[in-house]
Amino acid sequence: MRTSLFALLAGFFVMGFVDVTGIATNYIRQDFGLPHAVANLLPMAVFLWFAICSVPTGLLMNRYGKKHVVCGSLLLTLVALLVPLAAYTYPTLLLAFALLGISNTALQVSLNPLTATAVQPSLLASVLTWGQFIKAVSAFLGPVIASAAALWTGQWKLIFALYALITLANTLWIAHSVPATHETAEASTFGSTLSLFADTHILRLFIGILMIVGIDVSLNTCIPPLLMAHTGLPLEQAGLGTSLYFLSRTAGTFAGALLLTRYPSDTFLRVSMAAALAALAGLAFCHVSIALYAAIVLAGLAYANVFSILFAAALQYRPGRNNDISSLMVMGVAGGALFPPLMGLIADQGSQAMSLLIPAAGTLYLLAVKPSRQY
Repeated sequence: MRTSLFALLAGFFVMGFVDVTGIATNYIRQDFGLPHAVANLLPMAVFLWFAICSVPTGLLMNRYGKKHVVCGSLLLTLVALLVPLAAYTYPTLLLAFALLGISNTALQVSLNPLTATAVQPSLLASVLTWGQFIKAVSAFLGPVIASAAALWTGQWKLIFALYALITLANTLWIAHSVPATHETAEASTFGSTLSLFADTHILRLFIGILMIVGIDVSLNTCIPPLLMAHTGLPLEQAGLGTSLYFLSRTAGTFAGALLLTRYPSDTFLRVSMAAALAALAGLAFCHVSIALYAAIVLAGLAYANVFSILFAAALQYRPGRNNDISSLMVMGVAGGALFPPLMGLIADQGSQAMSLLIPAAGTLYLLAVKPSRQY
């Protein structure tokens, strides 16, 4: 059982590969001389699939089992990572990132419930917290690995080769160590799942998920060019600003886990979003490196726990519909496809600082939303 649990936790590391989208977008824009609006179609190619594939993945789990869906999603991840190594062109990169989005959607929907079968119920929350920590570590390491590959070999895309090897190893590990689970038939359909949007509280939380993922992906994408515009750093150094953001988010996750045991989630979310607005102001108006880095850290800490607060609130609200609600909330990850293109248009027509109006608007929504049902 311990071996299977470690294999599943390693799956969260592979899940974090999707966050390479941000730094990859900047390298691809530089390599092909693309305007921001065109380059930022790459995050859209990834995150749009969360809106399309989340509910079908839940139905596939009911039919074929969680383990088979997890292994299938890992194999599709492997294919996505090999495409840029086989042909490095903008169209093939769009294809690769689309495949990465589809596979990551399926992995996010299926890996959590499969992990739940490997641990005692009393330990599940702790284990899933570790999974999110591992995913955050993966996201933090992505820009570091890409920058190292660019500096040492001149080929940043070699990160895909390393990721492919890790994905293959994890697929084989799960296939050989995790037992298949017996799936019970469920009556869920597309219609019954989507009908949950008629509940205004579920809809508010879903929009909140759209906002926080859109903000997260947009910052992941815009921090390097923002640092380059304000300080003149080359991309190889500015790209490390994304790692600083993910590092602070990782620290914020653990701090939040402690603070949320003492403070209501509504209060915690309001304070966090107030801090996030201050961080966005710092990113927009500061031109001193140390001040920009401080704003990046504050943003990471402020946004770290929003996704988990909203997701947990949704599951606790209707525990009898957990599978359906989980699919809907993961569908909200499609918010990552919405913000970057809008920010790219504003950056091309105005400035990187002006593009921060988009995540600021999302933050204002999160400042107003309440995870509890007390409206």
